[in-house]
Amino acid sequence: MNLNLKRPLAFIDLETTGVNVSSDRIVELSVLKVSPNGKEEWMTLRVNPEMPIPPKTTAIHGIKDEDVAGSPAFREIAKNLAAFLEGCDLAGYNAVKFDIPVLAEEFLRANVDFNFTKRRYVDVQVIFHKKEQRTLTAAYQFYCKKDLEGAHGAKADTAATFEVLKSQLDRYTDLENDVEKLADFSSFNTNVDFAGRIILDENGVEIFNFGKHKGKAVELVFKEEPAYYSWMMNGDFPLYTKKILTEIKLRSFGKTQ
Repeated sequence: MNLNLKRPLAFIDLETTGVNVSSDRIVELSVLKVSPNGKEEWMTLRVNPEMPIPPKTTAIHGIKDEDVAGSPAFREIAKNLAAFLEGCDLAGYNAVKFDIPVLAEEFLRANVDFNFTKRRYVDVQVIFHKKEQRTLTAAYQFYCKKDLEGAHGAKADTAATFEVLKSQLDRYTDLENDVEKLADFSSFNTNVDFAGRIILDENGVEIFNFGKHKGKAVELVFKEEPAYYSWMMNGDFPLYTKKILTEIKLRSFGKTQ
């Protein structure tokens, strides 16, 4: 089944130095941009993470320090990547919890203003887990009846994810071929930041989703305990979470106290 798109949908897969969203870096990225007319465009490249790649991580994706030594740093390709993704909704396999948050961190480090707030996110892994509970390799075999050659290579995984989503639409008649509906189905909750530290309550108010202030409105906490903002800004939280916190705090300045 072909995708019913109102604007381009970019499938993203990242290979990284590890699984810590806040501190690990991209070593390879691949993007498949599918336009509403069916046109497919690729961007695939290695990235110098400017930090060592742990051997245990190399054992997974096969990329060593010497493989990326001559590659550009993310800051050198950030503007071109942002331009390539302009106007796109985003998709991937486990993208909402990992690839997209890592990408957001990299854009912030590179000081490139890429707006993540007005995009839809389709996570093929979430659809798969809600329906079948398996891995990408198994998903590719299950839905597409093919063996995934080159698993843990960014381009192979990206292409497989695109094929799996189309097969999911063929298989599940209750899945609507619409990015907005797929994004809603892909979401487990209403995260405001990618890490899920801040979510929306039933009234659309930003509340904390962790710690001693869990369930409390962020603005109210900052008003009653101003030091909590400083604690989070100095803590080991993702840059994107800190960006959202700052936006909420700045917004509150304009309100009547």
